[in-house]
Amino acid sequence: MQLHELKRNHPLKKLKRIGRGGKKGTYCGRGIKGQKARAGRRLKPIIREILKKYPKLRGYRFGAKKEIAIVNLDTLNRVFNAQDIVNPEILVKKRIIRRIDGKIPPVKILGRGELEKPLIIENCLLSEKAKEKIKKVGGQIK
Repeated sequence: MQLHELKRNHPLKKLKRIGRGGKKGTYCGRGIKGQKARAGRRLKPIIREILKKYPKLRGYRFGAKKEIAIVNLDTLNRVFNAQDIVNPEILVKKRIIRRIDGKIPPVKILGRGELEKPLIIENCLLSEKAKEKIKKVGGQIK
């Protein structure tokens, strides 16, 4: 059997064409007067009206908010050894942070806790307190 040999079991049912006179009476199943009885667009496109107003609301922003993964110094002190390299890829491998939508997020290191080992930090955002503590211990920031 091939596609051009296929046939329907039942014939297609004709659609009821309303509003064209004929044997359906004066109003043709549409009722008397009113918006639904007329030709053309039947109802207001309410969703479109809402969408048109939405960008004008106060505080509306077009861009998506970037999520930043946060890591504290006490976590780095517990997980890493002295002179280890700390960057977002390694943090994902050690399961300290997670991927967001399949991508490695930007990382910010905050200064909570104490750091006792010198670490080499790459491609991370740092708070002022974290910078002071890392340099105080003898770590490097690249």
